[in-house]
Amino acid sequence: MRESVATQIVLYTDQSFLAEGLAFAFSSRPELHLAASHRSIDETIAFARDHSIDILLLDVTEEVTISALHAIRRANPSCRMVFWAGAIGTEFAYQAVEAGVCGILRKSLTPNKFIEALEGLREGGFCFDKEVLEGLISGIRVVLTVREGQLVNLLSQGLKNKEIAGTLRISEGTVKVYLSRLFKKLGVGDRLELALYGLRNLQVGYANQSVRQNPSGGTGAASPLALRSILIDVREARVVREAAGIGPHNRLAPALHLHN
Repeated sequence: MRESVATQIVLYTDQSFLAEGLAFAFSSRPELHLAASHRSIDETIAFARDHSIDILLLDVTEEVTISALHAIRRANPSCRMVFWAGAIGTEFAYQAVEAGVCGILRKSLTPNKFIEALEGLREGGFCFDKEVLEGLISGIRVVLTVREGQLVNLLSQGLKNKEIAGTLRISEGTVKVYLSRLFKKLGVGDRLELALYGLRNLQVGYANQSVRQNPSGGTGAASPLALRSILIDVREARVVREAAGIGPHNRLAPALHLHN
């Protein structure tokens, strides 16, 4: 009887003690039931395809990518995806929300606050860590071209102009032209500041996809992942709106609210 009325929660994590701790926390909460725990995102997607899930709690590891979120959504459109994160990049959080994530909870939450958040999500609400939510709402999203996104990715990995040119099969002069354009577009002063923006936006969700093979499957150079956009916090950024051509529509609509 319990399972027929309890909210069915599935956990993805590569840390077994988190699953054990969650099961213990739910032991005194008959309305919440840990239906399964998986250590692989592929196993999680397969389980979601064949079972009814109310909440899918995702420990944000390198396996949790935007493509994985879309795969989960295709496998089980009705389940509510919730991130359980220690740290998360603002751009990745933005894209995760676009992909259907309805909650981002910090691992630092107290057990009572964590359970309270799950209960709110269970009722159809949304719950986002305050710091993450403020970053999303106050952020300006600057869309990058594929080449710009690749360059920012490589720059964030510490590559020099010559190495970037070799990887992208372009001249060093072309790299310098792209960098100059990016400095203006993002309102940054130097390559270090640009690299820092890239690191913040690449954090988690891109780390295990930094390089992808050519679609042709040939023996040519790998194609670096292109960061789709950069989310800049207007509270800290020195970006000039007119120079970047950014309008109010680039902001994430303030329709996300903390669950009380």
